Amino acid sequence: MSAAKAPKGTYDLLPAAAERRADIVAIAADVFTSYGFRQIVTPEFEETALFARGVGDATDIVRKEMYSFPDRGGRELTLRPEGTAPVCRAYVEHGMFKLVKPVKLWYYAPMFRYERPQAGRYREHYQFGAEALGSDDPLVDAEVIAMLGQIYDELEIGDLTLAVNSMGDQQCRPAYMELLRGFLTAHAAELCGECGERTVTNPLRVFDCKVESCRAVLSEAPRLVDHLCDPCRRHFDTVLELLRRVGLDPVLDFRLVRGLDYYTRTTFEYQSNALGFAQSTIGGGGRYDGLVELIGGPPTPGFGFGSGLERVTLVAGLDEAEDEGPLAYVVSFAPDSRADAFALAQHLRRDLLVDAECDLVGRSAKAQLKQAGRSGAELALLVGLDDLVDGEVRVRDLDSGDEEDVALAELGDWFDDWLDDDELGGHGHHHGNGNGNPLGGNGGGDR
Repeated sequence: MSAAKAPKGTYDLLPAAAERRADIVAIAADVFTSYGFRQIVTPEFEETALFARGVGDATDIVRKEMYSFPDRGGRELTLRPEGTAPVCRAYVEHGMFKLVKPVKLWYYAPMFRYERPQAGRYREHYQFGAEALGSDDPLVDAEVIAMLGQIYDELEIGDLTLAVNSMGDQQCRPAYMELLRGFLTAHAAELCGECGERTVTNPLRVFDCKVESCRAVLSEAPRLVDHLCDPCRRHFDTVLELLRRVGLDPVLDFRLVRGLDYYTRTTFEYQSNALGFAQSTIGGGGRYDGLVELIGGPPTPGFGFGSGLERVTLVAGLDEAEDEGPLAYVVSFAPDSRADAFALAQHLRRDLLVDAECDLVGRSAKAQLKQAGRSGAELALLVGLDDLVDGEVRVRDLDSGDEEDVALAELGDWFDDWLDDDELGGHGHHHGNGNGNPLGGNGGGDR
């Protein structure tokens, strides 16, 4: 019987990578907070109708990629393929439209899409994203785009292209759609079969096609940005001006229609050549002024984005994170001192706030010292040595080999001095100062 493996298109996030992932999300969370966004958490699955109505029946997500199933009660449910529609559903369901606008929300969550796995793209993948609901002001567009750019700056991701486009609105887009459909019909013989279908169902979707022959035809197609109504033109021009005002360099991309039907006016993507052509996007989104109303809420403009954590990790070169060991490893030198070693490790972690480990499998003292080195610890604290006096522990620097006997009651002060001497004040392992003898009495030190 072969060993069990993770399902195709999924992956295990091992400890070092999980820690780095948490760092990325924490950085994003700090930026979100600085812009007044608050976290929201929605269910892993929703009613299938939410995505069929909100995302669009003609999109690849709904037609090909959703994990949908009936539950035991006969309800049609879908694992969340994208984050915006669920947030908008929660906005409506909980009456958040009564709050001061814009309502600013952010999330971090797994998404599920049945698609061909490749670098940076999985069937279960994670996104952080944000939605600003309740204002159609172009300043909202610019602020959210700039906010995502700031997150990438904080993560030290460079060499990005900010691509932008306008999808128009219900005033100007229908006429453009007919113009585009006429062009596509005239070139039907040069298009792939899927583009032929999209010509009928939703001609804008042809811009998603990656077939080179189709892309060559589309390079000559009419462009929506040239057919905007006056309000959409003014909105788009203002967004571009605001982005340039804050030091961003938006590049117009007429193919940028995104993969979802709910977009209106501004769409954008941050792209990186480091991922290759097909996977160049690391984050993007746009305006969706009709989505909330479409799913049963009041007319509510909105603007948001999603950014894939896997792609962010690849571009930032963070997928090879190394495990960080504890600061201290407590070594027992006698069988009857194992309880002392355990109590001391607890004292270090609980009272002194020092990251510490001890042996849990009955190794010899020599094997424990080897394990201390393998763990990445910087210090070994030795207990049970014959030449130690009561109430003392021997501290060995595992790098230099230097040793010092330290009174247990003074261990907190010793760690403070050691960290200062080694200029490791930002080490993150030690923040407390405690006294007492963890090896005596109840073995737990003072509380």
